[in-house]
Amino acid sequence: MNLNKRDQKHLWHPLTQHKMTPEHLGIVRTEGVFLYDEEGNKYIDAISSWYTSVYGHCHPHIVKNVVDQASTMDQVVFAGFTHPAAVEMSEKLMKILPDNQQKIFFSDNGSTTVDIAIKMSLQYHFNQNRKKLRIIAFENAFHGDTFGAMSVSGLEVYNGPFEDVVFGVDRIPVPNDENILEVLKVFEEMMVSGEVACFVFEPLIQGANCMQMHKAVHLDKMIALAQQNDVICVADEVMTGFGKTGTYFASDRLENKPDILCLSKALTGGMVAMGLTTCTEKIYSAFYADHISKGFFHGHTYSANPIACAAVKASVDLLQSDEIQQGIQRIQKGHQQFSKSLQDHPKVKEIRTLGVVLAVDLDLDIDRYGKDRNAIFEYFMARGIFLRPLGNTLYIVPPYVIKSEELSFIYSEMMLYIQDL
Repeated sequence: MNLNKRDQKHLWHPLTQHKMTPEHLGIVRTEGVFLYDEEGNKYIDAISSWYTSVYGHCHPHIVKNVVDQASTMDQVVFAGFTHPAAVEMSEKLMKILPDNQQKIFFSDNGSTTVDIAIKMSLQYHFNQNRKKLRIIAFENAFHGDTFGAMSVSGLEVYNGPFEDVVFGVDRIPVPNDENILEVLKVFEEMMVSGEVACFVFEPLIQGANCMQMHKAVHLDKMIALAQQNDVICVADEVMTGFGKTGTYFASDRLENKPDILCLSKALTGGMVAMGLTTCTEKIYSAFYADHISKGFFHGHTYSANPIACAAVKASVDLLQSDEIQQGIQRIQKGHQQFSKSLQDHPKVKEIRTLGVVLAVDLDLDIDRYGKDRNAIFEYFMARGIFLRPLGNTLYIVPPYVIKSEELSFIYSEMMLYIQDL
């Protein structure tokens, strides 16, 4: 039996209605920008496997560091112990994080980093004898699938069955040139009570919300207002972090820096799972006390796993390299040029691009995960391109090592598809 037949016996896939989508392509090898199936076909990974493998799959530098670490130390409890990989990783990462970030808390994935950020924010106020329990988040946000992250998310397709059990969150529209004054007014009114603990947001790009984008200048005003009211600002950089917006972090484009950052996905270059929640000294100081009850009693078995730490160190090396920075610049220029070629196309409703992210909204009425969307997916797979359309939105977030001719091939196939609509 092929992999798909064997898979069907026991495996349950994410974001999948198995009765409607029984087939799962068997991928047996990954290298650079390509995925290889068991029949020998190859596909350009145009979304970096959910924005993780941004330096290309199985990058030799990351592989070497992981192998070296695995032969020295695989796992050790991070409560009561420390180890070189964690310390060295923290020293390297701090050099590229926004200047106000000082402390790092480990977990396993993007959702848990958001849960931790929420708990940190709530306990930050609790430890100072302040009852601040309200949370503000953007409309149509997505922050993950665990209960805390799901609560601050706002996409019904993921949250529908759980609306009666997630905790309440105050929603606010994403700011734009037309609504910014009204958004700021509503935002300020929410904080008048003094009960708001934190403001959670995806900076500049809402990934799962079809790559909707907003401006740094508007978000800056919201962060300033929140911090004036002692509201903790949590930037979910799980998707945007590590070069996606053209800077190391989307927060680098902001004048007012968030108090807490959530990091995962490209953190390890797609090699292994890890999540980090980083914070300012101000946040950390509220937990530093003579009373054990003020400590942050949250922990994960694989916190600061040495192998994952080694992958982070190697990934940061690559992010800072000339090769990768030039790749990011090349992709940005390619996206901008391709966007111009689509500006007046009658089948295109809107084009958005920032950094290495390109999103094209087609003038079609398509369900987010329906059969028409699946037909688009199959169309591009048949042409050797792995995309995951979000309804009528085609988007790409390619690995930074993609070659110009490979990027041009993606553009040309997208253009052909759009012209044939």
